[in-house]
Amino acid sequence: MKIVRAASAGDGVQVLSEEEVARAVERYEKLSQELRVVKFVPASGAATRMFKELFEYINEDKRTAGIDKLLDNIEKFAFWPELSEYVMPDSPDEEIVEEIIVGGLGYGSKPKGLVTFHAYEDGARKAVEEHLVEGAMYARCGDEVYIHFTVSEEHKGGFWDVLAHTQPIYEERYGVKYNISFSVQKPSTDTIAVNPDNTPFRTDEGKLLFRPAGHGALIENLNDIDADIIFVKNIDNVTTDARRGDTIKYKKALAGVLLELQDQAFEYLKVLEVGGGEIETIAEFVEKKLCVKLPENYNSQTLKQVLDRPIRVCGVVRNQGEPGGGPFWVDQGGGIESLQIAESSQIAPEDMHLMKSATHFNPVDLVCGVKDSRECKFDLTKYTDPSTGFISSKSSGGRELRAQELPGLWNGAMANWNTVLVEVPITTFSPVKVVQDLLRPEHQ
Repeated sequence: MKIVRAASAGDGVQVLSEEEVARAVERYEKLSQELRVVKFVPASGAATRMFKELFEYINEDKRTAGIDKLLDNIEKFAFWPELSEYVMPDSPDEEIVEEIIVGGLGYGSKPKGLVTFHAYEDGARKAVEEHLVEGAMYARCGDEVYIHFTVSEEHKGGFWDVLAHTQPIYEERYGVKYNISFSVQKPSTDTIAVNPDNTPFRTDEGKLLFRPAGHGALIENLNDIDADIIFVKNIDNVTTDARRGDTIKYKKALAGVLLELQDQAFEYLKVLEVGGGEIETIAEFVEKKLCVKLPENYNSQTLKQVLDRPIRVCGVVRNQGEPGGGPFWVDQGGGIESLQIAESSQIAPEDMHLMKSATHFNPVDLVCGVKDSRECKFDLTKYTDPSTGFISSKSSGGRELRAQELPGLWNGAMANWNTVLVEVPITTFSPVKVVQDLLRPEHQ
């Protein structure tokens, strides 16, 4: 990507005052009653990386400080009551670890959504359950809550098993009716795998190998959702009831910001259709509010093209050393600059100093406006940047391969949306990348 500079507070990143947050929350709460709101949760992947250290301990006898931390604190994990059916606190270390990932709990082959994250007085909750609770807090349409999970085909049954037991409990507790749906990454988006020398990879049976093309392929699943507003949040980024206040407030605030921008963009589109309006005023809105730097020779057609596209408002947090992409001003050609979320792999070596200077990073906290001024759904597949993508090193059957992934869902797959960045507190970001993260205060 042609990175211009990192986005920062006052230069692409909005920092809302408490008064502005309150107004945005009020706007969303008022307008959302007439809208169809959906919470979209990518939950496809197995929790392999989460338990990588545990597999290395069992398979390679590689004992790390992380393993010591896990075993020293084993009774603090919310899944301990389930695990204690198979082991005792003084059971051999190898047996405890094996029962977590392979035996009794079998977490090594399950998705994160089915891992028990948090303990409460009335019982523990899995990650998928915390999204039901969140949905009732900020994604209600009257008394209904629409939540969509993208899952792998082999895990769909596991999700239904958990929900069959827990969904009625949360419906009664929060006075809502859940409408839960699932979709699987479409096989049509799979990409061909190659050997390290870039020749086609063939299986032991001599067949070409096609692999799921990463998160970017989920733009197809997102495109199939019928909604006015879609909240997007990763399956592992949840916290406990006691710490959820900021998450709820800022989710509503992001949606309120989106609705105000969308309403103004639609008004200006009408003005441009009729003609005779002050295009300088509209250009100022595009540059200052939608954060698109226009070329010097812009005209009303340029403004129409910018205004008539999907909008996403992204929460970004202050950089505290967590891994992940960040927000940048990017040269899109033709004299236009826009805001994008970029991963380190998308930035040229000579521009890496810009990434190191980034003040914010992307916690995957999006609110999406996917309908146009005529209340018709945008075709989201037309707003991707197909020239971007990832090449990752993977393996199959113990053999090394290279895999192409489509533009990331919040990277290239949304590259031609209007992107607005709003700073959110670090308290809204509590991901679980490795199992030991569950010992952090936000998960205890």
